Amino acid sequence: MNILVTGGAGYIGSHAVRQLLKASHSVVVYDDLSHGHKESIAAASSGLKTSAEFVQGNVADSKLFTDTLNRYSIDAVMHFAAFIEVGESVVDPEKYYRNNFTNALSMLHSLRSGPKNGVKKIVFSSTAATYGNPLTSPIQEDHPLLPINPYGRSKMMTELAIRDFAHAYGLGFAILRYFNVAGASPEVEGFGLGEAHEPESHLIPRVLAAAAGKSAAIGIFGTDYDTRDGTCIRDYVHVDDLAMAHVLALAKIQDGKGEVYNIGSQNGFSVREVIRACEKATGKTIPVEEKPRRAGDPATLVASSDKIRKELGWTPKYPDLETTVSHAWKWHQSHPMGYKSSR
Repeated sequence: MNILVTGGAGYIGSHAVRQLLKASHSVVVYDDLSHGHKESIAAASSGLKTSAEFVQGNVADSKLFTDTLNRYSIDAVMHFAAFIEVGESVVDPEKYYRNNFTNALSMLHSLRSGPKNGVKKIVFSSTAATYGNPLTSPIQEDHPLLPINPYGRSKMMTELAIRDFAHAYGLGFAILRYFNVAGASPEVEGFGLGEAHEPESHLIPRVLAAAAGKSAAIGIFGTDYDTRDGTCIRDYVHVDDLAMAHVLALAKIQDGKGEVYNIGSQNGFSVREVIRACEKATGKTIPVEEKPRRAGDPATLVASSDKIRKELGWTPKYPDLETTVSHAWKWHQSHPMGYKSSR
């Protein structure tokens, strides 16, 4: 199939691009490079027989987006282009509703006017933040959606729109709600495909930055949660395993129908446990600084991924946190300045 990947120059999107190319799909990356890196597209194609095409643009540009759908005869879209910072969404909700929901709605409209009477398949990058504070754990897909921050609400609203478009217009979809993503692809020589956010807010790369001496200490935001050591517990999945889940979900989409899948390891790790895993991977002692809680952070988020395992045969290749952390550390060692290191 011809696949358009919005946000395909970003961390998760670029890893999905690689897995799509390996599965013999033709791939077009659509990204405005506000947070993505053009170098990641080349890295995603490294060592493969084919490479991805690139169109620089924002999803809000309906004309360019629709022209791209038609120019490349797109069959399906994977949508990663979203803002993802929970804390920022609390202080600037308009930014999140405008980009994550309004622009997604514009994209869905464009799909209806795409090639061959419209693009009928979409894989949507959603989030565990749609669940809010879970009522049960591990969380299953039928858990009520009770998001507690604008980021989670903006994603939930897009999920609802996709469902309504499926019912009214025959759109087929897969919604993937994932938990914490980490690691880097060991398939690319020199660990040349990895995580490079500016600024970085994700826990594991921030801990590794402290291990590398780029910061004096790693902040722990909240030590009084109702968890085994007082710090937040999260479920971590390797980015390559997550990318493969998107490819598997795409293959099963049917017009007018859709499924929701959680993507996670089914194991929860506290912030302190993640720090210890990073210390083991790096061989360094990592100083910590205890800070107050951040607004919008649930105490525990752990996924049940039984559904995608049973229905799509998804089996994580890198199920343990230590391997995920070691891959992330190798990326940071080989790219101390992110993609700037390779320029």
